[in-house]
Amino acid sequence: MKYFIVFCTALFVCAFMSGCKKENSLQKDSDAKISVVTTIFAPYDFARQIAGDKAEISMLLPPAAESHSFEPSPKDIIKIQNSDIFIYVGGESDEWVNVILESMDTSKMKIVTLIDCVDKLEEEIVEGMQEEEEEEEGTVYDEHVWTSPKNAKLIVQKIAAALSQADPQNASYYQQNAQNYISELDLLDVQFQNAVNNSNRKTVIFADRFPFRYFAHAYGLQYFAAFPGCSTETEASAATVKFLIDKVKAEKIPVVFHIELSNEKMANTVAEASGAKIMLLHSAHNISKADFEKGLTYLELMKQNVLNLKEALQ
Repeated sequence: MKYFIVFCTALFVCAFMSGCKKENSLQKDSDAKISVVTTIFAPYDFARQIAGDKAEISMLLPPAAESHSFEPSPKDIIKIQNSDIFIYVGGESDEWVNVILESMDTSKMKIVTLIDCVDKLEEEIVEGMQEEEEEEEGTVYDEHVWTSPKNAKLIVQKIAAALSQADPQNASYYQQNAQNYISELDLLDVQFQNAVNNSNRKTVIFADRFPFRYFAHAYGLQYFAAFPGCSTETEASAATVKFLIDKVKAEKIPVVFHIELSNEKMANTVAEASGAKIMLLHSAHNISKADFEKGLTYLELMKQNVLNLKEALQ
């Protein structure tokens, strides 16, 4: 029913907008800046690092909002319809995107799907993790591809290519910015690898969702968590909480992680029972309104993650 409503809304909006297409295309021809629309924070920041002031870049997800429960408004659908480049994650959380794209003419739009930029990994249920009450049929791939800097480099290359195709006269500018940014991601990659290589342990504990499947795979980390990354569950069972507490105690793990915009209730419970410290490992799904307004970046979030990971692995 949710996606049927989205589909009907999209059809109505696209039908309404079709009468304005000629005017809009003329406006784009005379406007030096192209329009880039992204769903969440990570690709929004990648796009602005590459495009600089050559493009108008917007993010559909409001700052501080939960990405997995996001539903587009008619205004959001119009933004997508009028964009030159649309960037979204893909996967089950973005089924609403597929519904919208099917309802509009995308022949003149460049579309970048993050999950298609990398080698996909299946979402996994590890020991002690609480499974969804209703299991998904077929293979479910983890969507959080950008959490690994190795993957972020591949995504940046795809975004730079889309910008160059949509705006050929500034292609060299986009490509140079992308190369500069990839160099910074290379350095970040080395910093994470060194943090793991020089550590006393290789296990992390999340008393929260775990959107770091690609990150853990990239750096050879073992993890235990309450829920998989895209879980809709918010309350862990007593058995799940007990498992995490016992694991922290048994392995003398110094840090219990939570993710951004979490209520931290479960992390507090595990930490209080085990004596561990609570810390944030930021997955860059979204950021607070204050951080968004001050221009916080993916690289800044990840550099803090390096420091927090070092402490957790000591």
